[in-house]
Amino acid sequence: MPTYARADLAFEKGVGPYLFAQDGRRFLDFGSGIAVNTLGHSHPHLVKELTEQVGKLWHTSNLYQMPGQQKLAERLIANSFADTVFFCNSGAEANEAGIKMLRRYQHVSGHAQKNRILVATNAFHGRTLGTLTAGYSEKYREGFGPMPDGFDRVAFGNLNELRNGITENTGGILLEPIQGEGGICKAPDGYLEGVRKAADEFGLLVMFDEVQTGIGRTGKLFCYEWSDMQPDIVSSAKGLGGGFPIGALLANEKAAAAFSPGMHGTTFGGNQLATAAANAVLDEVLKPGFLDHVLEMSGLIRDGLDAIARKHPGFIDEVRGRGLLLGMKTVPNNGEVVAKLRKLNLLTVPAGDNVVRLIPPLNITKTHVDEALTAIDACAAALAP
Repeated sequence: MPTYARADLAFEKGVGPYLFAQDGRRFLDFGSGIAVNTLGHSHPHLVKELTEQVGKLWHTSNLYQMPGQQKLAERLIANSFADTVFFCNSGAEANEAGIKMLRRYQHVSGHAQKNRILVATNAFHGRTLGTLTAGYSEKYREGFGPMPDGFDRVAFGNLNELRNGITENTGGILLEPIQGEGGICKAPDGYLEGVRKAADEFGLLVMFDEVQTGIGRTGKLFCYEWSDMQPDIVSSAKGLGGGFPIGALLANEKAAAAFSPGMHGTTFGGNQLATAAANAVLDEVLKPGFLDHVLEMSGLIRDGLDAIARKHPGFIDEVRGRGLLLGMKTVPNNGEVVAKLRKLNLLTVPAGDNVVRLIPPLNITKTHVDEALTAIDACAAALAP
């Protein structure tokens, strides 16, 4: 179906941070399948664990106990705010489950009228009808109406507007701590803490969409850890499976009490293959020093981009983000920049607000950073005025 404007490229294999096209060209992958390939391509441990599971058992459904799923949940809980985890197949599904939890929590708490959710400008939460409505883009909603009701929008990062947007019908708040699709827009200092304070004052739950920011992408396992607060619910996907489809909804005990047997479910979610892949990813991401390495590589990229901005005025307007979720707001059209970088064998991803995303595998080295910066410097030389 004509749903993708694909580049004229087809890849036949990947090794580490590199992808190899059918014609033999090698590309440095600083897109990671849109922040998915946490450990790059063909990572030996991930290949080993998934291959072993393929030879044993693929799927039984959630009618039965799943030891691998239990192990994965326990590890996520041990390394986060959460008390419990629901597994699904994608970020949109995790967000849908979270929206249901936000509403049903108020219902079972005796506040059924509190069924509306505050969401933000420039947000992106997925492509289902519910998550499209929670998101900001009118373009993505065009022709799909009528859209589900129940969402009220406030300016991202504006705490006064958020507080003023709370009504007697507000039951929860859904935000991205760093907006990915919206242009790598980081919440201002103190904003997330202010959101938590407002939610507690008015009896609301706080949910963070960490589909793109989670699993080490920002230098912490979850991005909320950079703040002095804890959410009630967090959605995760993308990097969790390292390329294998899996989503997760993490919740504290208070929020999770909204769900009882039969209230939510999935056929494929958290099956044996998916959890084998995710456990293998966590084996690496949770190793001592791994997240420190993410921050070290982030610093090298930022220093290099700053140098390029000084060398080529009129190319980089701003560098945004945290960890290895970085964005260059460029003066030239970001689509042109992405296309030119692709010709220079560097893969990147566009975002809103004329931003080019740099979201490489988390285990890149200085050699890969230098290679990427060389391509960006050449791109700037070609496109800067």
